[in-house]
Amino acid sequence: MKKTAFTFLSVIVVMTMFLAACGNSTKPSNEGKQGSTGNVNQEAPKETEQPKQEEVKLRVFSTFGGTDAAREAFAGALDAFQKANPHIKIENDVMSANDDGFRTKVNTDMTSGNEPDLLFYFIGADANEMINAGKVVALDELLDADQEWKNGFAPAALNFARHTDGKIYSIPMTGFYEGLFVNKALFEQHGVELPTDWEKLKTAVKTFSEKGIIPLSGPFDQSHYLIEHFVLAAAGAEGQNKGLVDGIEPNWEKGLAAMKELYELGAFPQDAATIDLSMAGNYYSEGLAAMILEGSWAIGGWKDETKANTTVLPFPAIPGGAGTGKDVVGGFGTGFYMSTATYENAQKKDATVLLLKHLTSQDTIKAIATANGGTPAAQGVEPDGLPQAALDGFKMVGEAVSISMPIDSKVTPETFNTIRANIQPILTGEKTPAEGLGAAREIELANKK
Repeated sequence: MKKTAFTFLSVIVVMTMFLAACGNSTKPSNEGKQGSTGNVNQEAPKETEQPKQEEVKLRVFSTFGGTDAAREAFAGALDAFQKANPHIKIENDVMSANDDGFRTKVNTDMTSGNEPDLLFYFIGADANEMINAGKVVALDELLDADQEWKNGFAPAALNFARHTDGKIYSIPMTGFYEGLFVNKALFEQHGVELPTDWEKLKTAVKTFSEKGIIPLSGPFDQSHYLIEHFVLAAAGAEGQNKGLVDGIEPNWEKGLAAMKELYELGAFPQDAATIDLSMAGNYYSEGLAAMILEGSWAIGGWKDETKANTTVLPFPAIPGGAGTGKDVVGGFGTGFYMSTATYENAQKKDATVLLLKHLTSQDTIKAIATANGGTPAAQGVEPDGLPQAALDGFKMVGEAVSISMPIDSKVTPETFNTIRANIQPILTGEKTPAEGLGAAREIELANKK
């Protein structure tokens, strides 16, 4: 669905609220309100004391693992909840989002009767199968039943979370943006202009490559961010949104051809065929790479020196395409799902709802956004101590002509994996962009039958 002006303005409102000094008082959390009875200042006689609450065990699966910048903040939120609710025991089941195995784990759990009670997962095509299979429940009724909780969210955040049937199955915590992160110190040291257009980007690639510095750090297998940005820079928001079902958008081919052009100029690490996203990020963090295509969450994991020297820019428009040079990948792409099995379990439902509200409260969202530099899904929340690079990112989004969700939210996982698998053959000349995208389209059409 093409981004509307309304959606774009909604995101700008979210960013404006984030950047503006907030004079409004934060709404009180619902945490701790449930289950209290009588006058808390009056000690009840022993004979009227409530019986000990029955222990409830919950499993939460998320991608707040590995080197995720918000890992400790998320674990802290779970610990705080358990201290306030000692009868609820939580298994914190985590993996890194950089580990492709987490998708396999989620799919296996959701199809084998081993669903987590709360699942933190992608919004979009990745969730279609479990939604269509009835493995997770729509949360609209829970939101409507607690207007204070619902009204605490930024409208744009909940709108991004709506499924194609108009229902909300996932509650977001923070949003994100992606962009071209640039080490300003390296550019200044070597007298290179910032890559604000395609020619300047090519000049930067050639210069750093000749000096033995990785120009653009990125892996060929886990090429998520390369694919997203090169396609968007060539196809623009409308073309990027078309996907592959109705044919191959010519500008998608142009985007992958432009990636090959930079490859031939020496843009990528020499071991790009074997490294993963974590190693690509490490090259940038250590100052071994001048640029990286990444998301807002990556900033918190970089060395302080690199973080201080970093700014973020929209990826330059590719000549001859439909991109504007101010098209940005972003939105609210992850959130909490509640399994249907849990919702229908009288013992677990109330405890899980209480935990869901805690994890999406203003306090928790602030802690997560402060850790990962993400856009808060809650209104009136201003994260603390963000580096200049994060503020530059919000400015970039505020000036964007369009804001698009990543390609992997618009095609099936199998289709996107096929595109990824064809990146190296395209760059090395074994396949043309048309051939690589054609193979992905066949997978997409097969999955749509």
